[in-house]
Amino acid sequence: MALLRGVWGVLSALGKSGVALCADCGSRLRSPFSFVYVPRWFSSTLSSYPKKPMTSYVRFSKEQLPIFKAKNPDAKNSELIKKIAELWRELPDSEKKVYEDAYKADWQAYKEEINRIQEQLTPSQKVSLENEIMQKRLKKKAIIKKRELTMLGKPKRPRSAYNIYISERFQEAKDGSSQLKLKAVNESWKNLSSSQKQVYIQLAEDDKIRYFNEIKSWEEQMVEVGRIDLLRRKMQPQAKSTEKR
Repeated sequence: MALLRGVWGVLSALGKSGVALCADCGSRLRSPFSFVYVPRWFSSTLSSYPKKPMTSYVRFSKEQLPIFKAKNPDAKNSELIKKIAELWRELPDSEKKVYEDAYKADWQAYKEEINRIQEQLTPSQKVSLENEIMQKRLKKKAIIKKRELTMLGKPKRPRSAYNIYISERFQEAKDGSSQLKLKAVNESWKNLSSSQKQVYIQLAEDDKIRYFNEIKSWEEQMVEVGRIDLLRRKMQPQAKSTEKR
């Protein structure tokens, strides 16, 4: 259904972690594959873990974005990121080194803090901590990547004709709960004639063209700054086969 791309809009912005608390016994983290016992001491230990430092380019982008926004208040993020990418590409190595050195220093401090925390744990606590970290990484992976892609100005995916209609009509629906509004708008979509739906189908086709042009330009920018890992899979360079034919 349409409502999904709260995903990283934002999997309900950290929503419920899926942890069911047990009375006086810690908690069990439910996953499709396993049940992991998570002791009570855990949340305080995990919350004290430092965040990984920003890469040199992300640090530079985050620093420059508000400056560019102030100078170009009406510009889209994607346009600003393009200018920042160009500025980064043209930046002398001596100036890039400032950001690279800052990243290295932060990374070293990050590793030292991780080691300091882990030295205070018992072997069983370390195992539990590793399990919880793995589970949290799986749950937050989409959120983290969404935030990065948003900051880097990745174009929004094209909308379907149905999604365009929903977004247009939802606010116009009569008072009621969101579920009732959605149900009413869904019914009105079903009752549209083919010619009425064709208007939204054409808007969706136009949105596909918009997306194709924007994503192509954005991916060119990502190649320029060395982020080929963010390209669509079919656009990523394939490893050459070393087998003899």
